[in-house]
Amino acid sequence: MSFEITQEYIQKVQQLIAEQKNDTLLNLLEEVHYADVAEIVEELNPEEGLFLIKLLESDKTSDVIAELDEDDREKILKGLSSKEIAEEIEELDTDDATDIIAELSEEQKKEVISHIEDEEHAKDILDLLRYDEDTAGGLMAKELVKVNENWNILTCIKEMRKQAEEVTRVHSIYVVDDADVLIGRLSLKDLLTSSTKTAIKDVYIRKVDAVNVSDDTEDVAKVMQKYDLEAIPVVDDLGHLVGRITIDDIVDVIKEEAEKDYQMAAGISQDVEADDTIWELTKARLPWLILALFGGFISVSILGGFQGAMNNYPVLFFFTPLIAAMAGNVGVQSSAIIVQGLANDNLKGSYWNRLLKEVSQSLLNGFILAALLMSAGMFFLGFNLKVGITVAISLISVIIIASIIGTFVPIILDKRGIDPALATGPFITTSNDILGILIYFSIAKLILGF
Repeated sequence: MSFEITQEYIQKVQQLIAEQKNDTLLNLLEEVHYADVAEIVEELNPEEGLFLIKLLESDKTSDVIAELDEDDREKILKGLSSKEIAEEIEELDTDDATDIIAELSEEQKKEVISHIEDEEHAKDILDLLRYDEDTAGGLMAKELVKVNENWNILTCIKEMRKQAEEVTRVHSIYVVDDADVLIGRLSLKDLLTSSTKTAIKDVYIRKVDAVNVSDDTEDVAKVMQKYDLEAIPVVDDLGHLVGRITIDDIVDVIKEEAEKDYQMAAGISQDVEADDTIWELTKARLPWLILALFGGFISVSILGGFQGAMNNYPVLFFFTPLIAAMAGNVGVQSSAIIVQGLANDNLKGSYWNRLLKEVSQSLLNGFILAALLMSAGMFFLGFNLKVGITVAISLISVIIIASIIGTFVPIILDKRGIDPALATGPFITTSNDILGILIYFSIAKLILGF
């Protein structure tokens, strides 16, 4: 059963902090996982959270700080001195340590790093700070276990024991040559079953999946997902082994990307959360609302060009919202499927086959929906056959066009290096609304002759 943080539990922690019953508080949190402690800190006010961080041991609070949301972490770090931050940093793997230091001002970065006693740890952090955060280099950790191909099993085991002291979890044993170039990996089974005098070069596995330091984090995620990897080594342009990326970091990447795509699809132009300021929320949402307003203005202008329809066939205007809504809905459905396929890298086959498939299913959906709409309109609204045919043909046409646009706009955006998630939001909805109205009244004018 997972640990549950209730409001009563938070109130108890707050009461113990207020009464400064430190021993009782330490006993209460002794067996609590650092991720749960981070959640508790996020529920407290900044002063209470800082009190808790300073009370607990650094080997636990370092993980707590790394687990915190960026905004909450910023508040906590403001209450710590550069020396105190350095003490927390020293307890973390280099990837988590670098993420935290990267959030500090340039001046404070230098101060914190100068207080780190482990020079090798500080050097590794400085090295990782050089990489863009959206690349494999910006995601990797320096901690890993590597062995030289020229060692024997006995030497290998001795060296692994030394290296493993600095590694939280050993996922793989990497094999390098004398130039530190990654050439393979070592099976734990082969290590345990081989003679201590056996050379590593005689037993290591030459096939090893790796990524380059400059590879995009999304591409790294796809590789690890495809091959079910818990960790993957990172190499530079010369093939030198420089770090590794573990599955927990990739999960964070996938989560962040999913949140970004969801917000973009919803018409939010930047990463925001519910508790952000009104100004931040407005900046993120207003641009797409302006686009929707502009699209609505175009739709009104199009309707103004069909004054004759209003005079002769006022019933057509009852179906305008329906046609526009169907165009938007179909476009979003189609684009969402394509964006998902692009994200999962499983969009295969030729574009012509996809076009044929999209048109075929659109025709089927269109005919079924048009038949239902035509029957309901004639039965309940009593409009004549000619109007019914007009609405039906318009609906089928709109569905086909919206489906094609929803399918190929994300593909085109992806080819041009633009996030295809952009296509699933107001962009597709607004453009298909406009196009749907234009197609509807153009067909109506052609058939009804107004």
